[in-house]
Amino acid sequence: MSREVFKARTKAFAVRVINLVDALPRDAVSSTLGRQLLRAGTSVAANYRAAVRGRSPADFVAKMGIVEEECDEALFWMELLIESRRLKAERVSELMREGSEILAITVASIKTARRVR
Repeated sequence: MSREVFKARTKAFAVRVINLVDALPRDAVSSTLGRQLLRAGTSVAANYRAAVRGRSPADFVAKMGIVEEECDEALFWMELLIESRRLKAERVSELMREGSEILAITVASIKTARRVR
């Protein structure tokens, strides 16, 4: 997968997270969890863009590590929203699948970049 395709995918993930958070119930818990999800979910795309512009292979790996952490965290917040019954699993299953794929691609990219260095 090219960098441009993955950049578009992470950005689309961020937009879907934004729309999901915007549709959450208007209560204190949903608001708190939603802010956390919004921060982590949009950070995936922002940090991938930064990784692509990395100054060195080590910089790329470091920034991709942030992408990995933020993507995993976004999945965690979605799990909490489901388990706290603020969202139905069916509502976010496709977004969570995409997040899991992005996470797997990120981990594979980090492993490859470490071998190449």
